Amino acid sequence: MKKIILSVSFCLLAIAGFSQTAYTGQKFGEEVKPGDVKTAAKMEAAMGSKTTADMKITGKVVDVCKKKGCWMTLEMPNGDPMRVTFKDYAFFMPMDIVGKNVVLDGLAKKQTISVETLRHYAEDAKKSPEEVAKITDPKKELAFEAKGVVILDK
Repeated sequence: MKKIILSVSFCLLAIAGFSQTAYTGQKFGEEVKPGDVKTAAKMEAAMGSKTTADMKITGKVVDVCKKKGCWMTLEMPNGDPMRVTFKDYAFFMPMDIVGKNVVLDGLAKKQTISVETLRHYAEDAKKSPEEVAKITDPKKELAFEAKGVVILDK
């Protein structure tokens, strides 16, 4: 009798573990498992005083690298979009996902971006040489390095 109860208990636990709803949509990189997901707008508050934190976030895409999809930006409440890069450049995003919602799993960061890197990003975004030349100061910003991304169906 103990073996039957133990077997039934194990089966129920296994079913409960596998029954979590997975995200539906186009997937890139590592699997993004369901769990504690924060909106991009609440990422900084969730980080507290840390400069980096492992977490999952969701947000709306406002731009994608025009060269090959090597970065994207998410909408933030202050109007400054947050840059998302991909761990070890292991994958890239389709360039037609502006306006779509995504779920990301990876590393949230508070960082300072150098003038050289800001100019590189501007060139990737097909900004004019005049716009690129106007970048003269480093910028403090929130960023995210995704190890997995799901472009949500809804």
